[in-house]
Amino acid sequence: MRAKITYLVTAAVLVFYFVLVGSRGVMLIQAGTPVTVTFGVAVLVLPLIGLWFLWKNTQFVRKANQLAAELDAEGGLPVDELKRLPSGRVDRESADEVFAKRKAETEASPDDWRCWFRLAVAYHDARDTPRARKAMQRAIALHQGRPVPA
Repeated sequence: MRAKITYLVTAAVLVFYFVLVGSRGVMLIQAGTPVTVTFGVAVLVLPLIGLWFLWKNTQFVRKANQLAAELDAEGGLPVDELKRLPSGRVDRESADEVFAKRKAETEASPDDWRCWFRLAVAYHDARDTPRARKAMQRAIALHQGRPVPA
């Protein structure tokens, strides 16, 4: 629940920022000189890109949460079997062991979205966010029956 609140607050702040920046772009365009119109259009592009990025990430998170809920209902969510350091951080060797197990599971069933979901969690635990995201994208695509890029 805390993560959802944090995400919503961050999204609200970003939207506020995009509106603020967009209004400045409109003001520049309204000034009417070639330079201010050019800058105004350039300034308007940034909030549009930001809104698109926020939308895509929100959709990704929503779909990943749907997979988690479905996997939880099946009793298939990965169990936290990671050892922790006294600081509370995940022990690297423990994360590597779990990752190796999840990778082998995924290689044995490459078309199972559940395996890809669990692999994404293992990548996340190993602090490899780009690969975690790619694995989750693959899990989502497999779940939706879409073609999966190689």
